[in-house]
Amino acid sequence: MLENVKNLMGHDNGKTFATIKNALESLGYVVHYKVMNAAEFANIPQNRERVFIVCFDPKQTDNYDNFRFPPKLILTKNIKEYIAPFPEFNELVYTDRSVIFLKLASEIVDENAIYQWRRKYVRRNKNNLCPTLTANMGTGGHNVPIIFQGGKIRKLSPRECLNFQGFPENYSFPMNIPISAMYKQAGNSVVVPLVVAVMAEIVKTIDATGERHGKQ
Repeated sequence: MLENVKNLMGHDNGKTFATIKNALESLGYVVHYKVMNAAEFANIPQNRERVFIVCFDPKQTDNYDNFRFPPKLILTKNIKEYIAPFPEFNELVYTDRSVIFLKLASEIVDENAIYQWRRKYVRRNKNNLCPTLTANMGTGGHNVPIIFQGGKIRKLSPRECLNFQGFPENYSFPMNIPISAMYKQAGNSVVVPLVVAVMAEIVKTIDATGERHGKQ
């Protein structure tokens, strides 16, 4: 199983993806692929579209044609469920010492929305989803989603970013790594429930092959 950004499909007019697919097929694999959004397939309120590529060796899995990607789910979760009551780091809060504070304060007023600073303007995500988390969050504050909470304007914390990736509550970052590295790791990660759902379908396909051959 492979996962990458949606734009891989159209990169270089589709030639890049065709090269990857041809390489996998030349190794004997049967290739299935699909673009899925976490908000539609994992019940996670993040707008995160990724292409999943699932490959089977037909010599080992003769049931490969029966593989299906997981179906769409109704989104029942909302962004408030993934936001903590208090920030983990004081540096998450914007103050009047920030050069963009006045601009943020004039635009960021809804506690039920998530915003982004787009270098020159504030963007409100009107779809009630967290914007796509990226590895660039660790390279500058303008890349981290912003919320209005308790009269303060702040960035999402690294832990909240993990929440929007579907990590369990008991997961924690390694000790003594900088906050920038936490953001980068969260942005580079995958949506855990979506990967679990895809893997479940892979296992189902493999198990069906085993049953046909009388294997346990």
